[in-house]
Amino acid sequence: MFLYAGGGMDALGSVADWPVDGAAVGVVRLGPDGPGPTAATGDAGRVHAWASVTKPATALAVLVAVEEGTLSLDDPAGPPGSTVRHLLAHASGLGPEPGPAVEAPGVRRIYSNAGYGVLATVLEDRAGMPFAEYLAAGVLEPLGMAGTSLVGPPSGAAAAGLAGPLDDLVALGREWARPTLVSEATWSDAVSVQFVGLAGVLPGFGPFDPCDWGLGVEVRGAKHPHWTGTGNSRATYGHFGQSGSFLWIDPVAGVLCAGLADRPFGVWASRAWPALADAVLAEVAGTSGDPGAPGGTDPGRRGGPPPVGPGHV
Repeated sequence: MFLYAGGGMDALGSVADWPVDGAAVGVVRLGPDGPGPTAATGDAGRVHAWASVTKPATALAVLVAVEEGTLSLDDPAGPPGSTVRHLLAHASGLGPEPGPAVEAPGVRRIYSNAGYGVLATVLEDRAGMPFAEYLAAGVLEPLGMAGTSLVGPPSGAAAAGLAGPLDDLVALGREWARPTLVSEATWSDAVSVQFVGLAGVLPGFGPFDPCDWGLGVEVRGAKHPHWTGTGNSRATYGHFGQSGSFLWIDPVAGVLCAGLADRPFGVWASRAWPALADAVLAEVAGTSGDPGAPGGTDPGRRGGPPPVGPGHV
């Protein structure tokens, strides 16, 4: 059951001022005994496109397959020298869209929708079933995400094809915060930086060195500016999408935040999301978004306003 902003969390009141026709945002406190109830605002049952927030769900399906022994993170996949791990961490050398590799594996962080299409194909081949069926059986159904579905062919859908309501996105976030489908060791690996030190571009925000990433989720690290708040810790991980969707988990503050909107990512989001994150963190965890905060205010690139261009598709 969702608790709405008026009776659950004051910070969520700012969502009403976003320049969108419809938005839904949920916050969960992550206590020592597990995630607490969800405080939310907006229509938590309305279906929105998730765009690239699909990738953490796809990655989770791959990790479930690893746990089952269907494949291994070190199995060859993608261009020569690349593995399943490289593809999950955007380090395979493949470009953003389908085509030949533009770099050797493990040299640069290249955000690649194409790489997730390859992952879907590999999983289909190894599991002997369509990717959409494996995703549903391995992730969506066990997590109770009945309102979420995958649209389009696996080559594109695995990167950006999910659509569903906020309550399902929060369910996915809860799994990434406290795993039930994979082991603690696998989860710990997934939320840790893979191929440490790789430079790259975070779509919509520009180049960073390093550009940290885990297995299916971006790791905040020292990136600044960023789509999370200045009070978020470096250990924060998650994803955002071009559709106006986002999901982040801050394990230091003990907070999960997820949001969906009916307006594509742009300047509005690059301003509204960090402000919301800082307000949530201040209310839930008592952190502040000042320059001394442990998050993205330690620059991984030179400061200035975030360059907003094509986001996560």
